[in-house]
Amino acid sequence: MRLAIAGKGGVGKTTLASLLAMVYSAEGKRVIAIDADPDANLAGALGIPPEQARRITPISQLKDLIEERTGAKAGSFGAYLKLNPRVDDIPDRFSAHKGNIRLMVLGTVKGGGAGCICPESALLRSLMSHLLLERSEVIIMDMEAGLEHLARGTAAGVDAFIIVVEPGRRSLQTAESIQKLAKDLGIDKCYVVGCKTQNAADRLFITENMPGFEIIGFINYNAAIVQADRQGTGIYEAAPEAVLEARQIKERLEQGLSPKA
Repeated sequence: MRLAIAGKGGVGKTTLASLLAMVYSAEGKRVIAIDADPDANLAGALGIPPEQARRITPISQLKDLIEERTGAKAGSFGAYLKLNPRVDDIPDRFSAHKGNIRLMVLGTVKGGGAGCICPESALLRSLMSHLLLERSEVIIMDMEAGLEHLARGTAAGVDAFIIVVEPGRRSLQTAESIQKLAKDLGIDKCYVVGCKTQNAADRLFITENMPGFEIIGFINYNAAIVQADRQGTGIYEAAPEAVLEARQIKERLEQGLSPKA
């Protein structure tokens, strides 16, 4: 299973990504969780201790490695570089662990604009291609709304795209933009999960205002999730109700992706 999870900032996509990663891990599956959001906080949601999380260096900041693999200095533009650098050893070398989960933080590419051909971008694109097309683990990506790390060829390895929304107009507008980006990348399976819903009215707001989307579940507002964030503990351990909701989302997702569907 290869899942890309995106949405407007603050809607709860990291909550969903961490819960799905932990659910798959609890089933005995090996998982690579990828934090591809500039506001990287997937480590905390997974319950990785802060001191361990602080030791994770985003891949885009590994200047020596980037130069070694691409042949060009990080931050340079217009230089000759390898567009398909070796990346197969990176997941094992530059990740943190929790049980069956291996967490990687991609980081951001500064400057150059969208689609820039720079050393950092070349390395990250090759890494994403390797993870999605060649690895055997479950891959769960916590993305930003812009999907900057996904190229069209790489996106072919994504089984499903999950857009996380909250009951608000701006969130739904962002979802429409993300759906268009996903389709432009050739991703056909696109689902919605509602987060931070507190009652039937919130859930109805989402379902009534997203007629062109397939909604596969909700992660309701849960004070235990807020408390886990404040205490720096994992959501999976802190919020059993949210774990059940995530399991139901996983089941509906797999039903939708089965050959019989």
